[in-house]
Amino acid sequence: MRALIAACLLLFGLGAPIGFTQNPDAPAVEVVDARTEAISKTLRCVVCQNQSIYDSNAPLAEDMRRLVRKRVEAGDTDDETREYLRERYGDYVLMSPPLQMNTLLLWGGPLILVLLGGVWFLMRLRSRDAEPIAALSDEDRARIAAALADKDATQ
Repeated sequence: MRALIAACLLLFGLGAPIGFTQNPDAPAVEVVDARTEAISKTLRCVVCQNQSIYDSNAPLAEDMRRLVRKRVEAGDTDDETREYLRERYGDYVLMSPPLQMNTLLLWGGPLILVLLGGVWFLMRLRSRDAEPIAALSDEDRARIAAALADKDATQ
């Protein structure tokens, strides 16, 4: 029994097996985790709209996170990893789409709507000020005078 325990201690206690030794060229796990998290927060889940793959629980988002991690471990830069996923899934996968001809309306749309709303508001104010106040006719003046006279008589 002692021999069996000694053999187990020798096998497991002498250090990590050859397949589990860490490659000195491989980046540290903490750095890979931090970069993977940072990149995942800038990529949109194509299943869950307006949610990053970091926040999403969709199976596709998990696959995308694994893919990002593999690219980071392979030595790709953050931009190369984003570009790879953009080529694979399209511009929609980027949380901040690039300014291109096909995204001009996306970037300029809110500004255009605010400007159009401001112009409409100013035109409404000017048209309201431009409406002339109708003058009272003699008939209207007589009715007002009669109503005021009735009020004075009842008091």
